[in-house]
Amino acid sequence: MSSNPRGRYLALLCLLPFAVFFVIFQIAPLAWVALNSLQSDSGWGLANFSKVFASKFYLQALERSLEISFWSSLFGIVIAVLGAYSLRQVDSKLRDFVSAFANMTSNFAGVPLAFAFIILLGFNGALTLLLKQVGLLGDFSIYSKTGLILVYTYFQIPLGVLLLYPAFDALREDWRESAALLGASHWQFWRHIGLPVLTPALLGTFVILLANALGAYATVYALTTGNFNVLPIRIAALVAGDITLDPNLASALAMVLVGLMTVVTVVHQWLLKRSYHAR
Repeated sequence: MSSNPRGRYLALLCLLPFAVFFVIFQIAPLAWVALNSLQSDSGWGLANFSKVFASKFYLQALERSLEISFWSSLFGIVIAVLGAYSLRQVDSKLRDFVSAFANMTSNFAGVPLAFAFIILLGFNGALTLLLKQVGLLGDFSIYSKTGLILVYTYFQIPLGVLLLYPAFDALREDWRESAALLGASHWQFWRHIGLPVLTPALLGTFVILLANALGAYATVYALTTGNFNVLPIRIAALVAGDITLDPNLASALAMVLVGLMTVVTVVHQWLLKRSYHAR
């Protein structure tokens, strides 16, 4: 069947506004940051990147960003897997309610989320005082690395549930019944059938959560007032700081973050193509 050239041109025309906005608000700022990352007091070159990777301070920011992102993504996806699988087993009305709630809470981040955790688990938070009275809370601080992992995990869980919920459509009920008829136990079904089918989706969701945590800024800034050394905080300090103002170095740090995001995105797309449920 021959294609309709007029319909094709009309479709391209409808995409033109999106393409214009994409270039203006995505490609142009990225190109500007990339060019500025190569400019320093000594001229054009890689001096800013050399300064980043030679500084223990910036390497610590990179290490902490990766550590918090990794552990929050790992905890988040474990809980999300249990939540998404449980949603497949409950009544449709409850499933729709939980899905809508997860969709709502996935957008609950930034300053409101930080304020909520300060009220609950701050130094004088409601849960903090209660748990200390019963002796269940020791030296835990919401403003520490452990506290940030807890906060990050909170907003990773609903996103993980929303991403993993469609993946369980790949598991057909007749596979479970056939495995049971052949004498396979519940554990054997998940080991040899369930997990291999879900693995690409699980890994793809994990890298999305990793990217989501790497770029988080508002929550950690509002929670620690910018005193915790992670990559987004350092970029903002170099752009808006009165003493450490260096937008070119901030651009280099931003490009390092873009590089990490690019690797995560490429891995995600590769895993998504191998995913059974995506096909």
